Amino acid sequence: MTFPPSGPPGHHRTDGRAAPPDGLRRFAAAWCGAVYPNTSTSLTRDQFEELLLRLAGRLADALAAEDFDPSPGRAVGQELVAAHCTAPGALPGILGVIDDALAASCPPPGALSGEQVRSRCARLQHALSAGFAQALQERTRSEQESLSRAALAAQTEIAHALHESEARFRAVFRGAPLGIGIADMDGKVLDVNEALTEMFGGSEAHLPSRSLHDWTHPDDAPEVWRLQGELVRGERDHYQVEKPYQRADGTVLWTNLTVSLLRDADGEPRYMLAMIEDVSERRLLHLRLRYQATHDALTDLPNRSLFFERLEQALAPGSGPSRIGLCYLDLDGFKAVNDSLGHAVGDQLLIAVAERLQSCASGPGQMLARIGGDEFVALVIDPPTPEAVTELAQRALEALSAPVEVGGRELMVRASIGIVEGPTLHLTSAEVLRSADITMYRAKAEGGNRYALADPDSDARAISRHHLTHHLPAALKGAEFFIEYQPLVRMEDGSLEGAEALVRWSHPRHGVLGPDRFIPLAEHTGLIVPLGRWVLQEAVRQACKWQVRGIGGARPLKVNVNLSPRQLHHPELVDDTIAVLEEAGLPPSSLCLEVTETAMIRADENELRPLRELAELGVGIALDDFGTGYSNLANLRRLPASTLKLDRSFTQGLQRDPADPVDLKIVEGIVSLAHTLQLSVTVEGVETGAQAQQLRDLGCDSAQGWFYARPGPPERLPQAV
Repeated sequence: MTFPPSGPPGHHRTDGRAAPPDGLRRFAAAWCGAVYPNTSTSLTRDQFEELLLRLAGRLADALAAEDFDPSPGRAVGQELVAAHCTAPGALPGILGVIDDALAASCPPPGALSGEQVRSRCARLQHALSAGFAQALQERTRSEQESLSRAALAAQTEIAHALHESEARFRAVFRGAPLGIGIADMDGKVLDVNEALTEMFGGSEAHLPSRSLHDWTHPDDAPEVWRLQGELVRGERDHYQVEKPYQRADGTVLWTNLTVSLLRDADGEPRYMLAMIEDVSERRLLHLRLRYQATHDALTDLPNRSLFFERLEQALAPGSGPSRIGLCYLDLDGFKAVNDSLGHAVGDQLLIAVAERLQSCASGPGQMLARIGGDEFVALVIDPPTPEAVTELAQRALEALSAPVEVGGRELMVRASIGIVEGPTLHLTSAEVLRSADITMYRAKAEGGNRYALADPDSDARAISRHHLTHHLPAALKGAEFFIEYQPLVRMEDGSLEGAEALVRWSHPRHGVLGPDRFIPLAEHTGLIVPLGRWVLQEAVRQACKWQVRGIGGARPLKVNVNLSPRQLHHPELVDDTIAVLEEAGLPPSSLCLEVTETAMIRADENELRPLRELAELGVGIALDDFGTGYSNLANLRRLPASTLKLDRSFTQGLQRDPADPVDLKIVEGIVSLAHTLQLSVTVEGVETGAQAQQLRDLGCDSAQGWFYARPGPPERLPQAV
């Protein structure tokens, strides 16, 4: 809410307090002139003006605040009711003067745009109206309760002293500012007061009928007549609802209706007392303010707020629709129009685009909304066929194909559209819009001026990847990662040789994630380097703890740590590894770094040099997932590896009984070759005892797999084998 300019800085009153700005005082005087005649306050005009001056200051402070909060508007509305500004027409007068002040206001304060100021003004007006309505309703309800108690007392007194109580009741009944009607338990209207008659047109002939059963309206909420039935049966003593009535002239009277049950001296239901407050004007004001809050000021289309409201209604369980369709449209190159021709031309272009799109999405169950700068969405509730949504997108592209004339220029308009269509079950509004947004960007990446259909699987993967990638740094800082260890077992005697460190992510939303879900993302973002160093530190420290406790007997346990391709190329790999070992006090021979066959085979001599340096220090190097990279076996001689880890795909045939003879020959040949090259052989994925025995007979040196133990916390390792 913007007010006229204030007085000079530093101006103070003689009593020592800061004087209000001249602009606020002039506004308060104008406000007082419009509102004071419609009040029943006991304050003098000067006192009332001082009250309005204070309230105007609160509104101005709220408007200019950096973090906008409309709640002071609600408090101002409540104070106006407390000051008895409740005569008919008072609230429109209050808001009308504020509108006038906005029209004559100075430029918006600070960094606020005119549109932001108008938006804040509308929200303050809305809050003021809500506070005014709440306070008025509470006062009215208090009056209603007093009237109800008086009416009940009067009816009771009728049974004992007819003349005195009848006179008292009639005085309350006739003089009440609310509409009051009395009916018997059969619904026959016995009497109405003048206020109720005026609401319906001025005479009793304008009342719907003399039977409450005829006082219905098509917009009645279902609960109205349910509550009425409970009251007639004596199951409740009163109820309050908002109810419309049809006037004789065709207009609708919206009311706040309170119906109370009057019982006789024996407690039996005798009469029904209805008190009716006319809220038609307040309702129209509320609808006007809601429209402003839910529609885009530039294009007059539904805005983001109303779009999400409708979408969430459609997706709510039991809401009715079983499918929805969504077209998410973004103009191609709109920023260039704004930058080269100015925002005024851009706004005119958006208005023209909105008009064309609206003609494409005006059918039943369809809604077009503007949810961002140049972003529009068309929502289709229960499309007859999936193709109907695609046809809507085609119509939209065709509607935009002709040039748009703006300011004497012809502008070509192109757009990219993402389409989502499917059942509403288990979907959220955010998921639907996110999928449409991702699909729209796919259409834009394919050249634009086209539409693309959402692929739920790929969209879900993209959303998950984006979410996990975004949260990886915070997860590492927040200690969300932990390590499980899978035992490595010597085949010759079944003793514990060591353990492989396997990192896990305890994600607060998705639960525990395996490395396949986040290691590729960490590799892509470069976070794999700090993550890998953390895993190395934790695994080396754990190996030291095992050795101190004497786990593994005379031969100290080893720990295997996976090394990613990006870590392999990191220039500080050797220095970091040595520093970690020295800090923990672990011998290099107790550490084995596992590098995938593909990464090691592709490495040139410069890239292999760090591994050779580590191998010379005594660190074990294992060729992981051997057999998946289709490598030339002759390359094994040039690699600084000490262990060959045979991929589980080579040993699956050994789980059968009898074992696959071809698989036996392949494994036997690989083991023989490895031993010839002085490489030990570790087998992955051992799941059965028969498989373990076959691998032992073939000369494999060590193994790991679920037959021995699943990955688990470090404290379980001593009991794992």
